[in-house]
Amino acid sequence: MSHSLPSLRHKLARLLLVAAVPLALILLFLWAGGWLAPQRLSADKLINVLEQSGGKHPGYRRNHAKGVCVVGNFISSGNASGLSHAALFAQGINTPVTGRFAIAGGNPDAADYAVPVRSMALLFQLADGEQWRTGMNAIPFFPVSTVQGFYDQQIASRPDPATGKPSPTAMQDLLHKHPEIAPFLSWAKQYVPSSSWGSDRFNSLNAFFFVDKGNNKHLVRWSMVPHTPRQPITAAERKDKNFLQADLQQRLESAPLEWDLIITLASAGDPEDDASKAWPADRQTINAGTLRIERAVPQQQGACNDINYDPLILPDGITGSSDPLLNGRSAAYAKSYNLRTREQSEQSGHAL
Repeated sequence: MSHSLPSLRHKLARLLLVAAVPLALILLFLWAGGWLAPQRLSADKLINVLEQSGGKHPGYRRNHAKGVCVVGNFISSGNASGLSHAALFAQGINTPVTGRFAIAGGNPDAADYAVPVRSMALLFQLADGEQWRTGMNAIPFFPVSTVQGFYDQQIASRPDPATGKPSPTAMQDLLHKHPEIAPFLSWAKQYVPSSSWGSDRFNSLNAFFFVDKGNNKHLVRWSMVPHTPRQPITAAERKDKNFLQADLQQRLESAPLEWDLIITLASAGDPEDDASKAWPADRQTINAGTLRIERAVPQQQGACNDINYDPLILPDGITGSSDPLLNGRSAAYAKSYNLRTREQSEQSGHAL
């Protein structure tokens, strides 16, 4: 009897341990969805507020819904290989790229000229099976520094039904709660969009670390700087709802479009965790190589349609920083991806 009691206790302990694993997974799932902490800003809440801003459009991304797939490659100059041991930065390496150009907002039928914020998302498929995914925007810095700020911005920016414009009171409240948004509002007020995705400069906005062969970390941001000269949007283009896609197709029929991947290195005091602050223009830069886009495909038929451009899917040699927006973007992208792929599957089933 004295031997059976410890044995029974041991078995009970093992059973409790086994039961604890699925329980922990269930609790983690509920926490991620915001069920255990209703006041926590979850991915569900971010997706809901985006749907309130752009409307519900099943089968589409909840933000940057209108876009086009592109295909090309990245040819490394070798200049960044001393900063990062990621395989694609070795000199002369040619890496296939599947990308997407888009405009901000959740409405896939929005007019191109009505949305000043544009994006470039890229998936670099490394030879060893690793991937680097990055989502960049044609703005100099992010409007706010936190996920809560982004949520509050969406709420404040919703049009008032009576006027069709955001409430001045709501915008003043937003400025009071998140004063870092003031420079972005000033920039947006005077900004004149370009006439082409092909001439836009796209910036990572968030900071990351490049890790070299000695395991030393280098704080960086990056930009895709176009070879195509920038031209401001014309009066005719302001009347064409789909001028960006038409321009892209026309340009690619003549020749590929190219951008240089410019890496900017931080100096002491440059913020790692605040994408709303631009680093000074005199920071050291390195040209890591050339992105070459060769063709475009409608997103419904293109490979980019099934890609979640999560900015934290990184190859060995690149790691995320402490910027809180990175985890927020990653969680919201995953939620959006799961929703739209399920909706696309349901739509396909109904079509059959």
